[in-house]
Amino acid sequence: MRIAVQTERDANESRVAATPETVKALTALGAEVAIEAGAGLKSAIPDQAYLDAGAVLVESAVAAAAGADVLLRVRRPSAAEVAGVKPGAAVIAIMDPYEHIGALQSLAGAGVSSFAMELIPRITRAQSMDVLSSQANLAGYRAVIDAAAAYDRAIPMMMTAAGSVQPARIFIMGVGVAGLQAIATARRVGGVVTATDVRPATKEQVLSLGAKFIAVEDDEFAAAETAAGYAKPMSPEYQAKQAELTASHIAKQDIVITTALIPGRAAPVLITAEMVRSMRPGSIIVDLAVERGGNCELSRPGETVISENGVKIIGNLNVAGRVPATASFLYAKNLVAFLQPLIDPASHELAINWDDEIVKATLLTRDGALTHPNFQAPADSVAENPPAAEGATAAEPAETPAKPKKARPAKDSTPAG
Repeated sequence: MRIAVQTERDANESRVAATPETVKALTALGAEVAIEAGAGLKSAIPDQAYLDAGAVLVESAVAAAAGADVLLRVRRPSAAEVAGVKPGAAVIAIMDPYEHIGALQSLAGAGVSSFAMELIPRITRAQSMDVLSSQANLAGYRAVIDAAAAYDRAIPMMMTAAGSVQPARIFIMGVGVAGLQAIATARRVGGVVTATDVRPATKEQVLSLGAKFIAVEDDEFAAAETAAGYAKPMSPEYQAKQAELTASHIAKQDIVITTALIPGRAAPVLITAEMVRSMRPGSIIVDLAVERGGNCELSRPGETVISENGVKIIGNLNVAGRVPATASFLYAKNLVAFLQPLIDPASHELAINWDDEIVKATLLTRDGALTHPNFQAPADSVAENPPAAEGATAAEPAETPAKPKKARPAKDSTPAG
């Protein structure tokens, strides 16, 4: 069995789908691992480290894919990038399937079985495969580091002979995995931390980390979480009450970090332009949802915007990838955990149980067709979402930036991971 790993060609992608540690794990499963030269350089992994771990180094993405049974990627590959793999080969990546039906149909036309790592179900058996959690954890950490670097003052309280420095007030909006790590990191660097989320279960988590919980706690709040752990859309009345509370709280904050996402939908706007105007000059907003349109009305993908009143709004892309060595280490281990059950231990060949609940939850394409029920589309959808052109060398972003939205009532909803 041949497992291929290609260099990620997206300009904003610094991660890689295998590390020397996971190469050893894959070769122990009986696989030959082919790594494209230079694949790990942005994650501080030299080619020699892969060779020492037992990988075969090849000169190009085409050479890596040639005859591969499995292709491991960070971002979804184009049809051109999977050319040369065996018919029915497993292509495993962060596929970003929402609103990219044409790209999925292109993969289906290439005859591969593609799996979306972000669709791993939330069951105990799949915890070690949970890419959303491993990468969101790093994004929450890095958001605080980025905010601290942009903040013009010290964050912790300092008692000096010249006077006392007051601690920065840091507000975390959305208490999923990213939000929880942001709270923990903000506390470690000495901030006075508050947090908000519409899911009642998050209150105890926030308090356990030493932060204060901010929310309108009425009857609707008590029933605001789905069985899967995601936030429900809230009524306009609740949104208005929460927006009023949030607006008054944001005006007093030095740093605000937003993490709210709803799967398959544009990010909810939590911070309006009016709220930004209420903040003090030099305050910081870090928008972790900027690639889905943003939680702040004024944020822009890949930019740091400075408002008229001097508030810095940071919209970094691929925030987990800003800690590339650690992000690759965790992501590659997620891939091994997912792939191992798909390999027969005796024959060392792919032996996918198509009835397994993890397989069914993540499988997008098989036998030339789109198979996932959530991403079926009429034939004319290809025109609306054209596949990557033949010969393309860069995969599409794992999260495509949405166009800036007009302000709407604030809504605080975030996946738990």
